[in-house]
Amino acid sequence: MRIVLIHPNYHSGGAEIAGNWPPAWVAYLSGHLKDAGYDDVRFVDAMTNHLTDEQVRDMLVDLQPDVVGTTAITPSIYKAESILKIAAEAVPDAVRVLGGVHATFMYRQVLTEAPWIDVIVRGEGEEIFRELIQVIDAGRWPTDRAHIKGLAYIEADDTGEAGRIVANEAAPTVKDIDAINPDWSLLEWDKYIYVPLGVKVAIPNMARGCPFTCSFCSQWKFWRDYRIRDPKKVVDEIETLVEEHGVGFFILADEEPTINRKKFIQFCEELIARGLPDKIKWGINTRVTDILRDEKFLELYRRAGLVHVSLGTEAAAQLKLDRFNKETKVEDNKRAIRLLREADIFVEAQFIVGLENETAETLEETYRMAWDWQPDLANWAMYTPWPFSKLFEDLGDKVEVFDFEKYNFVTPIMKPEAMERGELLDRVMNNYRRFYMQKALFHYPWRGTGFRRRYLLGCLKAFLKAGFQRKFYDLGKVNYWGPQSKNKVDFNFDRTKRSAPVKADDWVALADGTRKAQAARAHEAQNASAQASACGGGTEQLSDAELEARTVHPAE
Repeated sequence: MRIVLIHPNYHSGGAEIAGNWPPAWVAYLSGHLKDAGYDDVRFVDAMTNHLTDEQVRDMLVDLQPDVVGTTAITPSIYKAESILKIAAEAVPDAVRVLGGVHATFMYRQVLTEAPWIDVIVRGEGEEIFRELIQVIDAGRWPTDRAHIKGLAYIEADDTGEAGRIVANEAAPTVKDIDAINPDWSLLEWDKYIYVPLGVKVAIPNMARGCPFTCSFCSQWKFWRDYRIRDPKKVVDEIETLVEEHGVGFFILADEEPTINRKKFIQFCEELIARGLPDKIKWGINTRVTDILRDEKFLELYRRAGLVHVSLGTEAAAQLKLDRFNKETKVEDNKRAIRLLREADIFVEAQFIVGLENETAETLEETYRMAWDWQPDLANWAMYTPWPFSKLFEDLGDKVEVFDFEKYNFVTPIMKPEAMERGELLDRVMNNYRRFYMQKALFHYPWRGTGFRRRYLLGCLKAFLKAGFQRKFYDLGKVNYWGPQSKNKVDFNFDRTKRSAPVKADDWVALADGTRKAQAARAHEAQNASAQASACGGGTEQLSDAELEARTVHPAE
């Protein structure tokens, strides 16, 4: 039985400026399939290889798969739908499968606009997809599809015409994530390069889920409960990436890998014990409050090879921090950045801009704050209102663009009340120009030696390369050439696109049940009546006992 997995050819001018990122979903899905005896798994990376639709079609005709699978985040959903339409034409007998966060919550809209999709896998794919493959292999597709939890599909009526959209009962999350053995051998490693260091890059996973519920985030909804792997098994995986595939840099895919400080410290100590920091460096995303909490451990983190922290400062204005339900203070951001720099860890400050209340003054404030805080890097990301997030619901009819291909953190989906979208883009670019011009002239070449200087100049190289190619922030696509063109910018929104209501009642109920059980255990562990505030970056930290109580274990 042949299974072909395809990564959609979608590009935007965001994270790609730092390099080509290996699609980790392929490794985790294929590894779980191979453990079940399915060895004929092929991978087509249409994104990294910039494959055209015709090239994808020719490859499918040549491979003749029994199953074609792809995935999509919100901005790549149309590309994923297109891949499966090509598969319907090129290999019509193959079962066409779509997974990913967008289809999980928006399955009704996806199946309505792309009825050629045979089935959607909702949620974590490893166990659901493997069961689906086993049913197909046994010749029981589609007759037995109703018995597989976590699927959505179109059920034909008695005449054979397309009928109602069906969503089976939501599947439980993968409780024993240590049982998943990723197969990284399918990837073309020479093509996944981290530009600042010029080395191969990987994105392994240590934990899934998050015990917090930031209003702008949807990841906690997708993963539902918090689970963390055995740190030694994660290091086993990293050692394999180094020894077998020559990887020299990795970024942990976790939303917040430092949430469980005990496990994170064990992870760092294991890396040191095996001598891996001499062979590989790495980065993470984390919260301001975790850095403040871990002040005395930062030196250990750096010795373990941690060199880059992308810090969720989110906003320079306290009003925005409160809006995002972050419960941090502006002064906390400045102190966290200082602590990281003192530990010789490069810090990237993340700012979210472009909500309906953005003004020229608030954008100027983010620049002044960024320069005052002196992070090594700064990133201004356009607010992206995921259609399945709480903030999307709160914004209501203020969201007027539903062209999901533009939901990419670099396109101003929201129109501020006080300015046009072109002016918003221009002012964000002005922040970038001022920040990095001063860094390039007065900081990067002169501050620090050895690795620090090489890394910062490598980051500058990545920015300059993307800017020269006009890929940064999709500037080439929207016809932005500087302040003189701000009134001529065209974001090419497809105004015919509409958003359908999220259909996830069963999903939410299951997640709520899990969270209530975790909260009860946390209450007992703490022997107190109050739970920690349910918000990313909250000022109230989770104790080790409460964190353990909120973590789902295989026995449950």
